[in-house]
Amino acid sequence: MGSLMHLIPVTDPADPRLAAYTSIREKDLTSGHGGRFIVEGKVTLETLLTRSRFAVESLFLAESRLAPLADLLAKVPADVPVYTAPQDIMDQVAGFPMHRGVLACGLKGDIPLPGEFISEDKPRSGPLLLLSDISNHDNTGACFRNAAAFGAGGLLLDERCCDPLYRKAIRVSSGASLFLPYAHGGTGLDMVNAVLNAGYTVWAMTPRAEAQPMQSLPVPDKLAILLGAEGPGLPDALIAAAEPVRIPMSAGFDSINVATAGAIALAHVFGEKQG
Repeated sequence: MGSLMHLIPVTDPADPRLAAYTSIREKDLTSGHGGRFIVEGKVTLETLLTRSRFAVESLFLAESRLAPLADLLAKVPADVPVYTAPQDIMDQVAGFPMHRGVLACGLKGDIPLPGEFISEDKPRSGPLLLLSDISNHDNTGACFRNAAAFGAGGLLLDERCCDPLYRKAIRVSSGASLFLPYAHGGTGLDMVNAVLNAGYTVWAMTPRAEAQPMQSLPVPDKLAILLGAEGPGLPDALIAAAEPVRIPMSAGFDSINVATAGAIALAHVFGEKQG
């Protein structure tokens, strides 16, 4: 448990070393200079320490969590500070009751644009999941979780999507946004064109009646599944650039949650490939 030798007790909620953890409900660290992100809970901390592609800057733990987490803390790099405080101090820093008593701060680093991501000379197994204008953190996190469950090779997000490293998105993703490769930025059309130019077929998921039923189509070897915002759905330009595909539903009902639609499409493709 080498990391326990580097425990740093904190007794003042205004300690400047804990600035990244202050009032985390109200702020998003990911967009600032030298962007950081916060993970919360044992599951995501374990992912951050064992599977993540991101560097760890620090940990902040309630004193009561040290003993139960001893085996996991042994995986903390020796140069990473582990701040610890009584539960009431931790609650004051975070701005709300931290029932799990487990926080960590990671370093975002450089996230590629979709065009850069797709041009990387790396073999990618599984379909790509493309997200356009998904601004809800729960939906974004769920899309990452679904992508991990059904073998996606990566995710591309346009500039109108929220950051998948936002604290709530990470939690909803069950830590998948920490290890699944992804790109973020640029317009939706730029994203789609980059994928098309790389030889992918793009299925634009839409409830439009003229779209082909998903089950009637062969699954291409290189497939990208495109999802748009709930409500407005995908804009005409993106649908026109891709192949419109729909999930058959009961008469009189044509709308499901965007993450659910992505899960159905990914599960269908996963099943076809397994078969």
